[in-house]
Amino acid sequence: MISETDLNHLRRCVELAGEALADGDDPFGSVLASADGASLAEGRNRETTSGDPTAHPEFELARWAALNLPAAERAGATLYTSGEHCPMCSAAQGWCGVGRVVYVASSAQLTAWLDELGAGPSPVRPIPVQEVAPGITVEGPAPELEEQIHDLHRQNYLKRNRSN
Repeated sequence: MISETDLNHLRRCVELAGEALADGDDPFGSVLASADGASLAEGRNRETTSGDPTAHPEFELARWAALNLPAAERAGATLYTSGEHCPMCSAAQGWCGVGRVVYVASSAQLTAWLDELGAGPSPVRPIPVQEVAPGITVEGPAPELEEQIHDLHRQNYLKRNRSN
């Protein structure tokens, strides 16, 4: 169940997704929090601005956790994100041992939204986090914030198609 603490972190993820979009990146943002709910680190998508297609915030934060937290703390941590992880990020979280993910919108929702816009298929199949990393507790979507992240993806698609 998504708590008020979870929603607060998810709101920050939506803000970070907006920052990514404003800087020319796809709208994804993430926050890593400790078991007691304290924010430890945050990130946003930087694929376009860095030129690195793997510069996803979920991957960055899983790596940060592996390098900065003991295994027991990683297991109790939560990675909050504006959109459910791609398979690469799910695997990173599984390998790094971060125990929980909470997202605003699922991969299935994002796929449907992009299909409605005519965006074409993703280069990577959208696979639920649990299918890639079955040991992770997963919660989402968060209906309270879905329309905000949907709108950011809509803006992103329209902006990219105007510039092409």
